[in-house]
Amino acid sequence: MKTVVLSDVHLNVSTYGEPQLLEFIKFLKNLHAERVERLILLGDLFDFWFEYKHVVFSEYFHVLRALAELNEQGVELHLVCGNHDFWAGRFLEQYLGFTVHRDEARIAFGNRHALLVHGDGLNKKDRAYRIYRRIAKAPAVVWLFRLIHPDLAMALAKRISRTSRRMTSQADPSKGAEAAALRLFAQEYLGQGQCQVVICGHAHAPACEQYTTPNGPGLYINTGDWMYHRSYVEWDGEDFKLICQRKSPAS
Repeated sequence: MKTVVLSDVHLNVSTYGEPQLLEFIKFLKNLHAERVERLILLGDLFDFWFEYKHVVFSEYFHVLRALAELNEQGVELHLVCGNHDFWAGRFLEQYLGFTVHRDEARIAFGNRHALLVHGDGLNKKDRAYRIYRRIAKAPAVVWLFRLIHPDLAMALAKRISRTSRRMTSQADPSKGAEAAALRLFAQEYLGQGQCQVVICGHAHAPACEQYTTPNGPGLYINTGDWMYHRSYVEWDGEDFKLICQRKSPAS
């Protein structure tokens, strides 16, 4: 039975995001429970996700339904929160059957133990984001944000997301500061012998690299992203395989 791990889908409700949304739903519908045991979403499933007490963003209905159907078929669902969906919680847990991991997950793949993190905040040089992350996750800030009407919240999120993407986009994400920070984090963590595999997302840079650890070979995997590379990881019960359906935007 397979485990599928992917990240950085960045589903959004704009017109330009609709083809990606439909393609991702098709991908989910092809994950049959007879072949796939677990689906692990390693953060930033949505470009913006916030849970109100009585409201769910209607534009996400079809993808939420596809995820719920997977869970009903017996597929185990995990979400490791990313920087676009770290407000995930009760709805995904109670109505879709997700196990939500706020910061990291430690999951066994056979006899290998893996640390799974989205990866935001690991770049120690990005002090501004690390401060923002701490503030945005504060209970008082979450409470205040719930006072904003959902339609206005989504409109604000769309604008912020577009601005952020223009500011942080680059020709080759694999050479960016985030990719370097995640690689360094994985090397240090594997070197401590605390696990055999480290899997990250966030950098939008697919990678599969082997390093020496006190307990033998260790593996660092970056799932890349669905948005540009259509990349994901499959574990077939023995080995990890990084699948990249598209070349880098720089190619």
